Amino acid sequence: MPLMVLPILGQVSVSESLVAIITICVVYLLMRLNRIKIPDGLQKLPGPKPFPIIGNVLELGNNPHLSLTEMTKTYGPVFQIQIGMRPVVVLSGNDVIRQALLKQGEEFAGRPDMHSSKFISDGKSLAFSTDQVGVWRARRKLALSALRTFSTVQGKSGEYACALEEHISNEGLYLIQRLHNVMKSDGSFDPFRHIVVSVANVICGICFGRRHSHDDDELVRLVNMSDEFGKIVGSGNPSDFIPFLRVLPSTTMKKFIDINKRFGKFMQKLVSEHYETFDKNNIRDITDSLINHCEDRKLDENSNLQVSDEKIVGIVNDLFGAGFDTISTALSWSVVYLVAYPEMQVRLQKELNEKIGTDRTPRLSDRTELPLLEAFILEIFRHSSFLPFTIPHCTSRDTSLNGYFIPKDTCVFVNQWQVNHDSELWKDPYSFNPDRFLSADGTELNKADAEMVLVFGLGKRRCIGESIGRAEVFLFLAILLQRLSFSGIPGETLDLTPEYGLTMKHKRCLLRVTPQPGFEPQTTLS
Repeated sequence: MPLMVLPILGQVSVSESLVAIITICVVYLLMRLNRIKIPDGLQKLPGPKPFPIIGNVLELGNNPHLSLTEMTKTYGPVFQIQIGMRPVVVLSGNDVIRQALLKQGEEFAGRPDMHSSKFISDGKSLAFSTDQVGVWRARRKLALSALRTFSTVQGKSGEYACALEEHISNEGLYLIQRLHNVMKSDGSFDPFRHIVVSVANVICGICFGRRHSHDDDELVRLVNMSDEFGKIVGSGNPSDFIPFLRVLPSTTMKKFIDINKRFGKFMQKLVSEHYETFDKNNIRDITDSLINHCEDRKLDENSNLQVSDEKIVGIVNDLFGAGFDTISTALSWSVVYLVAYPEMQVRLQKELNEKIGTDRTPRLSDRTELPLLEAFILEIFRHSSFLPFTIPHCTSRDTSLNGYFIPKDTCVFVNQWQVNHDSELWKDPYSFNPDRFLSADGTELNKADAEMVLVFGLGKRRCIGESIGRAEVFLFLAILLQRLSFSGIPGETLDLTPEYGLTMKHKRCLLRVTPQPGFEPQTTLS
């Protein structure tokens, strides 16, 4: 999602400036002459009138999710803006989005051909790639099969139901001890700083079967690269929307390419190590599971569409990057909300004490027994809407929606934030109220309302790691709430205003933590 389409381009000569100006004029004239013909019975998409070259970028401002939501009031749930020189259709409203992504899923399942996407996993990213439908579908099927296989892999200890539960539980307990140590030395802690490293360790565990010390250089580099990637993608790449900018120097684009090269090289090394030590009878992690399924496809004479080994790196890259950023952001927001709404924290701890007690660690199988915690997580997803948009979609052929004609290869933004704050769907949508998802007696989750919350997308491009993501957020929070109480710094007010990006983060803050009765720290970790 672009925030800026006019970056600082460095020094440009007079001749280069003249060429750029002439190019702009020629392209603009060609666009005017090449207007799309609307088929009979359909209407032209409504929307604000764009400026030449820059389009409607000035109207988006620093918070596009708010600007586009406001435009919905004028133009309806389906309208068109222009970002730079690229037409973009914006979808809002629960019914419209479900119509497009579910009932007309094939027509809206593409990805736009963005210049920057070619540098993500060398153009082999499952999430961003513009692969043909058959290739993309085969890779997605491979990834889903690998995830299902991994979900049944047993942990090293018989104490846990699966390896996933073991990774999350161990890291959750380590994080608690780490926070006690930080409190002892500093008197407060930065929630994002410590949660992000713990989540990265879980992702390392499920993807590569290893964990790192919180101070490990390799892990810190991974965290920093992911953070840089998110910031650049969230701020938008101007050359995705104004093609002639691709020939001009851009420090941001150079940095983006460098990050992807470093990240890809790191992932390639880990995947290569897995190939060297792969044992079909000992599936250690998701990478092993992917290799196993890929090997099965090579032996399958009826499989007419093979997935190259190199694309395994792209799939692992996607799972690591998306899972890491999404989950760490969700958990960090959750801790901040616990401090902002202390009465809810008390209720959640009471539920845990009554249903789980203090004799054992919460498990994934406890989800049905903790409806308030599930409702709290749903309300975090809805109220913060830290994923305001899905990754952009693209129409795979000429189509129509709500009576409007949408040509093939049109870029489509799905405004999840608008749906999660739509007053037609939610009572008092700007109020934080987990009880909205519970039955009148508070004992059951309202599944119909839960399904209306948009966070992982819908349809054929729905996030493949959703089930792991939801499980990780639940179990981390259950373990933290069972053993800790979170509070703010006296005299300081929390600011819940999100900072816009690919995933919207809360403003950095310092919090405090104290042990729950019966869970006082016993030892000190290095």
